[in-house]
Amino acid sequence: MKISPTPHDLLFKKFFSDISVVTDFLEIHLPPALREKCDLGTLVITDGSFVTDDMRNRRCDILYRLHTTSGPGYIYCLIEHQSSADAQMAFRLMRYSMDAMQLHIDQGNKQLPLVIPLLFYHGSQSPYPYSTCWLDCFAHPAEAQALYSQAMPLVDLTVIPDEEIKTHRKVALLEYVQKHIRERDINVRLRDIAFLLELTQPNKEQVTCLLHYLAQEANTLDSEAFFRNLGQKTTGYKEEIMTIAEQLEEKGRSIGLQEGRSERNSEIARTMLAMGFDRATVELATGLSAQELAALVG
Repeated sequence: MKISPTPHDLLFKKFFSDISVVTDFLEIHLPPALREKCDLGTLVITDGSFVTDDMRNRRCDILYRLHTTSGPGYIYCLIEHQSSADAQMAFRLMRYSMDAMQLHIDQGNKQLPLVIPLLFYHGSQSPYPYSTCWLDCFAHPAEAQALYSQAMPLVDLTVIPDEEIKTHRKVALLEYVQKHIRERDINVRLRDIAFLLELTQPNKEQVTCLLHYLAQEANTLDSEAFFRNLGQKTTGYKEEIMTIAEQLEEKGRSIGLQEGRSERNSEIARTMLAMGFDRATVELATGLSAQELAALVG
């Protein structure tokens, strides 16, 4: 007889892969209030693509899907098999439940399903020695319950007045710039940004990162001029600001040269085509692609 290295798990999965066994188990062991919500006649084992490798590695045993008795919607029953007690089991079950919710959303569903975790235990300690309420895994369960049973704290920069943001000490500069980064012309915020640079005194790395962020994301007609003006309005960061301005100036020259070369090549291509040269020769002479030549001749 072949000896299994995990006989408890093997036996559990053999039985709990049978829907009739699971249906009886849930009818008997689900708390009545939860059992009433479940249409056990629709119970199915989730397909193999639903349970991720990560969930399998965490020993999330079997996940079942069923419909509710009150209308459209899904409920998942997650049955975890345990042959030894684990003080963090309630937290593990919560993690598995979150995984199931995420996978449900990943399949294109718009709302979270109810996931009912059940712990199937037959260890040597009796009764089971730990709470199955995940809040009891915290040092202060009452504080955890208060935090996780209400809306999460929200910092919505779009509704905080600018004058209030300016009072936010070290974080004021970041908040102000990210609030206004999408404005049509960031130049109108130049004076305030310079003021907050002087007020908050960020370190050199923060300033360099901020300047690159502005150069990449801000909507402004003349980024080089923006940074030169910013450098004139600050005292502690002129070197960093002027470096960015010079980089933008050099980039502008490079782009201008590239555009000039491209336009000249286009004119040469038009002339050669008008003179009857074949397209392969024109491509070779100008460096333009077949698609670019096609665009030139319409």
